[in-house]
Amino acid sequence: MTQTSAALGMCFPRTFPAALVTDVARRLDAGGADELWLIEDCFYTAGPSLVAAALATTERLTCGLGIVPAVARTAAVTAMEFATLDALAPGRLLPGIGHGVQEWMGQMGVRPKSPLTALEEVTTAVTRLLAGEKVTMEGQYVVLQDVQLDAPPTTPPPILLGVRGPKSMALAGRVAGGVVLAEPATPDYVRAAVGQAGSPEGFVVAVFSALCVRGDRKTAYEWSAPWLGWQLKDKNPALAALPFYDDLVKLHAEKGVEGFVSMPQEWWAEIGPIGTLDDAAAHIEKLEAAGVHHIGLFPDPEVEHGLPQLEYVLELANR
Repeated sequence: MTQTSAALGMCFPRTFPAALVTDVARRLDAGGADELWLIEDCFYTAGPSLVAAALATTERLTCGLGIVPAVARTAAVTAMEFATLDALAPGRLLPGIGHGVQEWMGQMGVRPKSPLTALEEVTTAVTRLLAGEKVTMEGQYVVLQDVQLDAPPTTPPPILLGVRGPKSMALAGRVAGGVVLAEPATPDYVRAAVGQAGSPEGFVVAVFSALCVRGDRKTAYEWSAPWLGWQLKDKNPALAALPFYDDLVKLHAEKGVEGFVSMPQEWWAEIGPIGTLDDAAAHIEKLEAAGVHHIGLFPDPEVEHGLPQLEYVLELANR
């Protein structure tokens, strides 16, 4: 895979107050970062609203929308949202669509029997609408009759799918412009995911990476160990792609979360931008070597700990 120079930015955690978004966006924009990724999770803040605020208060910052659930809005409304956001700042939007957490979809009464079919129909419809087509569809989840956007984007942005698993990756390769891989998007996982998508030409790869920079490695590892334990219990497929995954599981079984603090530095270097600033930079280089185009550094979800990490994002972006 050809090495890329990735666009680098920060994620805006779902737990950050919405009113912070304009200040965070301005600081990233002025400080030389490339991007801000806005997170939509039920039932926190709404992604398109945050993106609109960030785009309207910046000059050059790209804003990623990661991600809107396919069935939470109709396909036509999702296309309208994306077209409107692109009109606010042409060329500075990276929109994402995903299955959504199925339990949340059930809470809202929109859980599809086939999440794969729903995502394919929505992605196809939104893509066609953004291209300016008049669309009629009679699908299981998308029904449109002569729907056409009044002002589609001059250059439609690629639709990125925030998905996991081989079937969903294959779907992204067929109908989308790329993927958004959630943290921890390890380099090995990136390569595997792109392979599952079929390595299509021009496929855009965006990743989220859990950022934890401290003055020394041990402090960063102690801070990140509980998060890694949670990811392991959740059977995150990004960890399963690691060459030392079995040893990681064994270490956790024998020593618990505390065992992660003393595990080899090389392991941490694969898992995320965790440790010193130099360690974080080295991880970013590994992602670039794996072919990643966009990197959203994900700070701690608590504002008092996460917001100060913005300065490290800027240092990394300006290296």
